[in-house]
Amino acid sequence: MATAKTLWYCTNCGNESPKWMGRCPACGEWNTMVEAPVEKKSAGSGSKGLSAKSSDARKPVRLKEIDRSKEPRMSLGLPEVDRLLGGGIVPGSLVLVGGEPGIGKSTLSLQIPLASGLRTLYVTGEESERQVKMRADRLSSDRNPDNEQTLIFTETRIESVIEQAEAIRPELMIVDSVQTMFTDTVESTPGSVSQIKEVAAMLLRFAKTSGVPVLLIGHITKDGYIAGPKILEHIVDVVLQFEGENRGAYRILRSIKNRFGSTSEIAVFEMTGNGLREVANPSEMLIPMHEAGLSGAAICATLDGTRPLLFEVQALVSSAVYGTAQRSATGFDTRRLNMLLAVLEKRAGFHLSAKDVFLNMAGGLKVSDPAADLAVIAAVLSSNFDYSLPGDSCFAGEVGLSGEIRPVAQTDRRIAEAARLGFKRIYVSSFTPLTGELPKGIKTVKVADVPALVKSLFSNA
Repeated sequence: MATAKTLWYCTNCGNESPKWMGRCPACGEWNTMVEAPVEKKSAGSGSKGLSAKSSDARKPVRLKEIDRSKEPRMSLGLPEVDRLLGGGIVPGSLVLVGGEPGIGKSTLSLQIPLASGLRTLYVTGEESERQVKMRADRLSSDRNPDNEQTLIFTETRIESVIEQAEAIRPELMIVDSVQTMFTDTVESTPGSVSQIKEVAAMLLRFAKTSGVPVLLIGHITKDGYIAGPKILEHIVDVVLQFEGENRGAYRILRSIKNRFGSTSEIAVFEMTGNGLREVANPSEMLIPMHEAGLSGAAICATLDGTRPLLFEVQALVSSAVYGTAQRSATGFDTRRLNMLLAVLEKRAGFHLSAKDVFLNMAGGLKVSDPAADLAVIAAVLSSNFDYSLPGDSCFAGEVGLSGEIRPVAQTDRRIAEAARLGFKRIYVSSFTPLTGELPKGIKTVKVADVPALVKSLFSNA
């Protein structure tokens, strides 16, 4: 009996190779090649089939003849998700939603048909119909409990899914998840590189030919990337990723790729007993939730994409109990924290090498904006002096290795958000170019370096 032919696929980019290689020649990643059987040729894929369809092929169109009107969109019933997609979902688009297990992907995908009222085919390969019904009853407590527009289909064979979709003609199709689907044209297990590639390609063809938007749920790896070949993210039109701690209350849905809108938007949700609740104004929920007068807390005016956020940075500085001082950061890069502590010791003369420093970003957020540097230093010094910072002050600035405070992008938007929330002062770099008039009721305090910041904040300490 002849052995089946196999190829080696790169799990990162989908590049094919006839033999195993330690490093992928296409993307340069190491140890990403996996073996999979060669896909079967589908019926009618030969030259005869191509020639038979040549008369129906599309013809080139002149650029000036293409209609520039905006894509029609459908509302999903969740304003934050509609805004993230650019105003709603586009008919015929393929949307991929990724995230860690238990973060809320299936909850969101079921809330969408319940909230929108669209005729939806909900395909699940991970749960039974009873499990989906139990979750729907829990999510329908404040919605229509007798939803007749949502059809549940438990199936993992993609050909059967597409057959049902063509017969039902839904307004929206949801597939949970792409890793559980398989096709008969590929001789490998569900979730393999070749299976995911072919399933995604078939769903893309269905979406484009029928005009039905398809929402795909995808798992992620331990490194935080969507499981499967990298080509999966290239095939789809939109990639959304859930972020946040499973134990925390807040979730961030971030747009990584969007062919029909901006990728500089986020949507914030709060996980409750009745599902995900949209947080239209996350700044009001991330600012302090404790009594005034506590040391080690500073408010940071950060920017996530184009959305300004104000949240609390918490620091605790104490004498090291053991010989080596501890450095711990939650939601912040520990290496960045060590750099800022070294700047404080070298440029400002604060000896923190014998003290434990613990840092926490309130709300379970993960912050990569360099504008948080100034708030981190202010919180660390506040805890070190055991001196509380004014509750009506916030910070936005990047700290350099020489101790200088550098300006950050879109400072005007940060100031406007701080003024809207009632803050009276915002500390920024003295090199910040401010355009236009400042909002009423807020004052900018410009500081050039870390010693100037210490003098301004702790001169009375």
